[in-house]
Amino acid sequence: MLRAVPDPSLKQGRVPEPDQASADRLACLMALEKKALWLSTWMIHHANHIRPSRDGLKVGGHQASSASVATLMTALYLDVMRPQDRVAVKPHAAPLFHALQYLLGHQSRDKLERFRALGGAQAYPSRSKDGDIVDFSTGSVGLGVGVTLFASLVQDYLRLKRLVPADTPPGRMIALAGDAELDEGNIFEALLEGWKHDVRNLWWVVDYNRQSLDAVVSDRLFGRIDALFEMFGWRVVTLKYGRLLQAAFARPDGEQLREWIDACPNSLYSALVYKGGEGWREHLRRDLNRYPGIRAILDEHDDESLARLMTNLAGHDMGSVLDAFHGVTDDQPTCFIAYTIKGYGLPLAGHKDNHAGLMNPQQMATFQRSMGVPQGAEWERFSGLDLPAEELEAFLAEVPLAAERMRRHHPPPIPVPAIATPRGRHLSTQEAFGRILGALATSDDALAERLVTTSPDVTVSTNLGAWVNRRGIFDRAERADTFREEKVVSAQRWGMSPQGQHIELGIAEHNLFLLLAALGLAGPLFGARLLPIGTLYDPFIKRGLDALNYALYQDARFILVATPSGITLAPEGGAHQSVLEPLVGIAQPGLVGFEPAYADELTVLLRWALEEIQRDDGQSVYFRLSTRPIEQPEREIDPALAEAIVAGAYWLREPEPGSELAIAYCGAVAPEALAAYEALREDVPGTGLLAVTSPDRLHGEWRAALAHGKRSVAERLLSRLRPGAALVTVSDSHPATLSWLGSIAATTLVPLGVDHFGQSGDIPDLYRVYGIDSEAIIDAAARACLRADGFLGQS
Repeated sequence: MLRAVPDPSLKQGRVPEPDQASADRLACLMALEKKALWLSTWMIHHANHIRPSRDGLKVGGHQASSASVATLMTALYLDVMRPQDRVAVKPHAAPLFHALQYLLGHQSRDKLERFRALGGAQAYPSRSKDGDIVDFSTGSVGLGVGVTLFASLVQDYLRLKRLVPADTPPGRMIALAGDAELDEGNIFEALLEGWKHDVRNLWWVVDYNRQSLDAVVSDRLFGRIDALFEMFGWRVVTLKYGRLLQAAFARPDGEQLREWIDACPNSLYSALVYKGGEGWREHLRRDLNRYPGIRAILDEHDDESLARLMTNLAGHDMGSVLDAFHGVTDDQPTCFIAYTIKGYGLPLAGHKDNHAGLMNPQQMATFQRSMGVPQGAEWERFSGLDLPAEELEAFLAEVPLAAERMRRHHPPPIPVPAIATPRGRHLSTQEAFGRILGALATSDDALAERLVTTSPDVTVSTNLGAWVNRRGIFDRAERADTFREEKVVSAQRWGMSPQGQHIELGIAEHNLFLLLAALGLAGPLFGARLLPIGTLYDPFIKRGLDALNYALYQDARFILVATPSGITLAPEGGAHQSVLEPLVGIAQPGLVGFEPAYADELTVLLRWALEEIQRDDGQSVYFRLSTRPIEQPEREIDPALAEAIVAGAYWLREPEPGSELAIAYCGAVAPEALAAYEALREDVPGTGLLAVTSPDRLHGEWRAALAHGKRSVAERLLSRLRPGAALVTVSDSHPATLSWLGSIAATTLVPLGVDHFGQSGDIPDLYRVYGIDSEAIIDAAARACLRADGFLGQS
């Protein structure tokens, strides 16, 4: 139901004071709102009914969802927002977003005409495909809302460290959210984290149209929403009734009308919106005809004006919206709950099926006549408007966002000096990672200053302790380490301050990836580059995979360190043992994955990664590390070997030319692969041992080489084997991680790996049970050689 509003200005039927915008300015905004609504609706109609279809698929485009936010978005983009503000548009309002950008001169007509076509305006706002006009990509509902909270935290981080000019006022991070997006759990995870970190300058504008994709939203949805936000320290501003309804409430018996609307169930209200004035009149006469004041209102309004009155919600009242937005002048996070109607102004308004609904040609023709747009002038910026084009052009020229076409910064890269390899006869890659970061923490160079780490409550267990002890935990205020003050011995010094460079999160992987997205966009959004490193347990990548994909889709740059990994985390059992994550690394766009076995490999790769995430055409980097200490090779990494490590593979033991057998391994199983190699080379002289540091990079380069008719790194490496030679691949992950190598040089392949849930045990037992120990490798080599010999015999 449309419940009562805790706004004191609406009590006793008192109408709020006139808005602070001048009448001329308000008239321009309302005209441009009308034009934005027309353009968004026409854009979708053109894509579905006019542009030729070659595949017969419905294009879609969400006419009703765009209409419900026309007032809110027009107010934001053409009046309220400043150049430093950043916004995440609700996904289904993309057409209206593109229409407003077109009015501002930031979007081309050609892009609108190719909406949802190749090279045209995107179905959902996209940083990488729509360009500089988009601040945050949206599409997977809820994530765009959450990322604004973490962008606010990143802005605070930069300002408190004076990495951005102090004389520039902070921007407001704004999310325009559909009410059904509040079903997404990641929003409430983000709310809790935001409360912990005392976020500021954050606006969430909820388009409360009470309709979701399939149905009308439950009346109880917002029964506790305002209390929930207030519990987390937010201000809640509810925009419910527009000025026509407020004036009606001020009349005799107007309170009865207000109470009737407040009690009206969402489903009935939506149905009456669709039915129009006749439907409203029938229900009001039945329920309120005993009140003379209500009879007077009904007598004074024809069906059209009655429908206009009864749908005059504040989310469609430009003056009310401007008053609400301009009324917030401090930095307290604020949730605006704006009552709207899905499809407002369209023939689809209120119908429960309107989410994916499209106006048919007859409806569009009627709508076009009502908008006053002449045939052939559908794309003209001001056709159908009563105000002179010169007046509207002058108004748009003064809009704050009009003067700032390029909303992205391009800060210079941070130099990455040489990094020393940790020393030790036996090391795990996780320990080596911790030592490298610990050493970087002692430096006072630009690299150390711009590094920022974060972790979802696994900081110590992912070996970030040394870094945090030296660099501290970030917090808006100074917070003492109580254990240290009380002289309780602890290896961790957990003092918090604005100088800290580690952001500690609760156990919520979605929050980790949304924060990494915001940190990784610090350069283009705020003008100060950060080098983010996030750590978590490898199996829990899956828990935040949607948010990880979201971060990468908008080209956020960061380093992800996932450790411990695999069944090598032996006693922990199957719940903490990962299997398919390297396949995520291979398949996920925007992310290049590595799984080094040795500390010197990790050193080379980490330095490369810190440069890679800063390159214009670079990617984020994923390291899959292990807690297993293994014996380190005694060697110096020369430039050629370093290049091979980065490329994805090198011969740890080079085969003789024409060899009939090789073993390819990845990561922590290096000792087993090396032991099997030593056992096999007596029986199969010339056997090779291939160290694969990145199945992802090796695979990607192979496919690219195939596409361009070139010889790949993998082909060059395996060319030392004879055609049809035996190849055994082994990794502590799904066998498909390396099995594709069998497609190269027509080798006879036996892939080893883990393809079912793990269990507790020690490494020897688990490697034996899952068939990745040295005996399993030797047995696989024998089978591969037999198959290879049979193949050669047949040929």
